[in-house]
Amino acid sequence: MRQPILTDFNEAGTVVVVSIPFAGSGTDDTSNRALQILRHDLLPNTVGLAPSVQDYGVTGDTAGSKDFNDQMGSRIIWVFAFVIGFAFLLLLITFRSIVIPIKAVILNLLSVGAAYGVLVLVFQQGIGKGLFDFTYTAGVTAFIPMFLFVILFGLSMDYHVFILSRVREGHDAGMKTEDAVAHGVKVTAGVVTAAALVMVCVFAIFGTLQILFLKQFGVGLAAAVLIDATIIRALLLPASMKLLGDWNWYLPKWLEWLPRLEHERVPEAPPAVTP
Repeated sequence: MRQPILTDFNEAGTVVVVSIPFAGSGTDDTSNRALQILRHDLLPNTVGLAPSVQDYGVTGDTAGSKDFNDQMGSRIIWVFAFVIGFAFLLLLITFRSIVIPIKAVILNLLSVGAAYGVLVLVFQQGIGKGLFDFTYTAGVTAFIPMFLFVILFGLSMDYHVFILSRVREGHDAGMKTEDAVAHGVKVTAGVVTAAALVMVCVFAIFGTLQILFLKQFGVGLAAAVLIDATIIRALLLPASMKLLGDWNWYLPKWLEWLPRLEHERVPEAPPAVTP
């Protein structure tokens, strides 16, 4: 901490605001250490011992940032658990398979993890910062990982369900699993590629903005969608389904009570009668 230390009282003289400048940038380790000393050492042993002081607290940019980061860190595991669990249940009921939802969660986590890796390389290690026109490399904004996870998991699940639905249709029509996989990828490739290109271009625009958290948001989303639509959905998904074969549709006996969801079949037209 450093000078000058300023004080400001209300008219009644019952409330005082003491402004203490912190060393550091305000959100770095130096400032957080100063906040820790102020909260846990200095104030309890000075203001906290004064009988006339009813209550006291620490606020400001450093305290707000630290408290927000701590709150996000303590809650993010519950967000992850809810999103993953809800997606698992939906896929389990939709496809009546315990393998497909497990594989979907793993593949989606791979694309999210790849996006986190890109953010660390660019905004923490500073690789490519000249290309994206920024200089700050002290880390990724605290709420970005949670936001990216929720949005990317939803987008990835969109691709996954779209492709798997076509694969399941082929399998139900009598195709072997490997043939159904090839059919599903073939009929969805154009739509998935076009949708991914649109989203990558849109998200990349955010990467050109000057506001840092919007830049991180755009770069993370663009990289994740690009990786997800190419490596994850075009390579790892069909490859893993082909390797697993009929195990893709495995459902334990104790889950046989799950409802069977089937597409409504269009009735065939009666043969034409020629006189």
